[in-house]
Amino acid sequence: MSAVLPSARASAAGATAPSAARAPDAETVYRPAGRLDLAGTLAQLGRGPYDPTTTWDLRGMWRTWRTPLGAATLRIHRPSADGAVSAAAWGPGAEWAIGAVPALLGRDDDWSGLDVGGHPLLRDSLHRNPGLRLARTSRMLEALIPAIIEQRVTSIEAYRSWSRLLRWYGEPAPGPAPEGMRVTPTLEQWRGIPSWEWHRAGVDPRRARAIQAVLAVAPSLERATERAATLADAETVLQTIPGVGLWTAAETLQRSHGHPDLVSVGDYHLAHQVGEALIGRRVDDDGMLELLEPWAGHRQRVVRLIFSSGFRFQRRGPRVTLQEHRWH
Repeated sequence: MSAVLPSARASAAGATAPSAARAPDAETVYRPAGRLDLAGTLAQLGRGPYDPTTTWDLRGMWRTWRTPLGAATLRIHRPSADGAVSAAAWGPGAEWAIGAVPALLGRDDDWSGLDVGGHPLLRDSLHRNPGLRLARTSRMLEALIPAIIEQRVTSIEAYRSWSRLLRWYGEPAPGPAPEGMRVTPTLEQWRGIPSWEWHRAGVDPRRARAIQAVLAVAPSLERATERAATLADAETVLQTIPGVGLWTAAETLQRSHGHPDLVSVGDYHLAHQVGEALIGRRVDDDGMLELLEPWAGHRQRVVRLIFSSGFRFQRRGPRVTLQEHRWH
């Protein structure tokens, strides 16, 4: 799991973006039923500190989307004193983006059945993070492509590749977004990226082939995941694509569908983090799943509580060497 906390990404430029320069094409005020931790809920969306689709500042978040109706820039403000969240959007997809705000902020994410009273760290984390929710973006392709880019490489390598591709092929964000923000390419634009440009961005042939396999069937794949009767069915659909396995499907559906139970099996650090947080020692993937079994149905919520607790496992051994995948 690769999540960059918004507090680490606040920027003076974003704080002074000319938000009054152009009236929004659509706006709303969302009033969640309970407390909302905006930063904790949306932290998982950004792909590293230089992701041109996501920017945080002291007032909230800027986010770009490739919606079914076109490009959109969404501005979400931190909750006011009475808990209300104001949002504004610009671009052809503005109405769609505004309509997606409640799900994005976890309206349908129900934590009432999660019982962590028997574990001190989880109990304390839930008490200190009562507004934590799982976001649902409903944008499968925008979650799947960067997940493939993140396969079997370090986070910093993947973040660099994603940033390069968006800078080269992304559309400038509509409206008064902070300078440098981009909207992800259209399906046709993704398909048109030549093989040498994937290499130049640092994406090796194996991952590039997996992305091309997704792009070849993207419309039908999106329809199939949207119409899946259950989240398990959506996971099965994704894994029919060569190069999309358990880890990639989990990383995708956690974001696109707000999946409450999928765990990123195969992650380089996650099992260590979960093991040390829950029982004080490292475990492998099988051990992690065994530890999380008592919370079946809520395992992703438990993982998010561990990350939100502030607990960090002790890293051991040599650092992974950064690989150079580009042609010279």
